[in-house]
Amino acid sequence: GHIARLPLFRHAGCGAPMTLQPYLLTSFATLLLGASLAQAAELPTLRVGDQNYYNVRASMEASGVLEGAPYQVEWKHFQSAAPVAEGLQAGALDLGFLGDSGFIFLAAKGAPVKLVGVSRQNPDTIALLVPKDSPVRSIADLKGRKVAYWPGAWSQQLTLRALEKAGLPKDYVEFVKLMPIDAAAALPRGSIDAFPVWEPYISQQIVVSGARPILTARDLMPGLSSIAANAASIEPRRAQIADFLGRLRKARAWVEAHKEQYADLWAQKANLDRAVSRHWIGQAGMSVGPVDAQAATDYQETADFLLQTGALPKPFDTSTVIDTSFNEAFH
Repeated sequence: GHIARLPLFRHAGCGAPMTLQPYLLTSFATLLLGASLAQAAELPTLRVGDQNYYNVRASMEASGVLEGAPYQVEWKHFQSAAPVAEGLQAGALDLGFLGDSGFIFLAAKGAPVKLVGVSRQNPDTIALLVPKDSPVRSIADLKGRKVAYWPGAWSQQLTLRALEKAGLPKDYVEFVKLMPIDAAAALPRGSIDAFPVWEPYISQQIVVSGARPILTARDLMPGLSSIAANAASIEPRRAQIADFLGRLRKARAWVEAHKEQYADLWAQKANLDRAVSRHWIGQAGMSVGPVDAQAATDYQETADFLLQTGALPKPFDTSTVIDTSFNEAFH
């Protein structure tokens, strides 16, 4: 608004008149800046572990749903579930996104974690890929061949479930322990024969090197993703976690309504080929929701499957780590 011109006064030792106005304006601006910085510093912080597959940060920033949030989000980005699990266990993260089996392995070893929500996606975004010219058409054709996997990840679960469904033993294939980023380089070179993986690796392999899926998670495994909280963060940050989950639900809905726009933004942000990003986002179908009765059943069935295959050393009751107190946040 209008600032009245202040009376003149004579500076001590100087005959020239001067006004206080510029000095007051400068001081006022400094005060405002200091106040806004102090306010930002006082806002509580929510530490969130994200992965490329979930692109939580990108979807929330592109949709603008975090504007006006009464807290700051400190994002930590990872290439796989293992460091997310470590961050949750160590208390370096308040929330983390990882697959169902990754969460179960973490919880079963006694880590202080709770399942506060789930993410669902098109089951075809988890697939077993073979190179373009491979003669392999089904899981039965992989006898004695090298199949990449990562312990506790969807890659291990997908292959084991496919073998089980086909009535084949778990040592039917030769498992090769490789992080997805290394397996992605190994498949086109022929160092491995099959690559069970998730997005964006699937679209990358299909678009860039012509790989093809011989099976997907459809009718094989739930392919649910976990929204996990460090147990010690739940009470002190309950309001922030609940608010964040509600905003995330809105972000997912926004992405579904703006697929191409978002895919192009994501391509730039993740340094992905636009065709790869569009292939993936076009079929991703991601949504988030509460840990409902179906999700609880799916988690227990996955834990039982991991026990049966020897991946889990002893039975695990998943109901002990499910926290349904945030279910209303998704509505």
